[in-house]
Amino acid sequence: MPPARADHDARREDVSAAVWQVLAEHGFPGLTLRAVAAALGASTGLVTHYFGGKRELVAHALDILEIRTAQRTRLAAPAPGLPALRTHILNILPLTPDGLAMNRIWVSSWDVALADPDLFTAQTQRYERIRAAFRAAIVVAQKQGELPAGDPDEVAATALAFTHGLVVQVLFDPDRFPAEQQTRLADDFLAKLGA
Repeated sequence: MPPARADHDARREDVSAAVWQVLAEHGFPGLTLRAVAAALGASTGLVTHYFGGKRELVAHALDILEIRTAQRTRLAAPAPGLPALRTHILNILPLTPDGLAMNRIWVSSWDVALADPDLFTAQTQRYERIRAAFRAAIVVAQKQGELPAGDPDEVAATALAFTHGLVVQVLFDPDRFPAEQQTRLADDFLAKLGA
């Protein structure tokens, strides 16, 4: 019966929306089958129909987080090289309320990923993709003379460490690091990187 499949898919979307709501309000520490059921206004039994346990729920939440991160509005790089690296950094920083919420959820996922080998691997691969994007911009910037010669992998790791370090500071002290301050710090970092 095709309508049953459509109903199943629609209900799964409702469950996914409830997972996102719990993540946005409580982060990964608050993500439980019971919390998702409450957000959905349904029984825990309904949620366990879609997720066999907490681990499946967390894996699904990470998938949702990655999809929403990929789909959120991003700045477009005005040019390759250093401008592209700057754009990658700004697209990670919590410059908007949505970016702040997204980063809060990502940071809360680190503990979960560190404790589970499969989630650890998935998170490691995510970081490899981010560093690869940084590295590609760095290689072009070095060829164009915007950055000094050096190991682009090390520069990418340094740039990502700066970016995530700033993210954490913003999460703990958002009033001290408004968007303008974050952007200025990123520009200062890039200027020093290019010196």
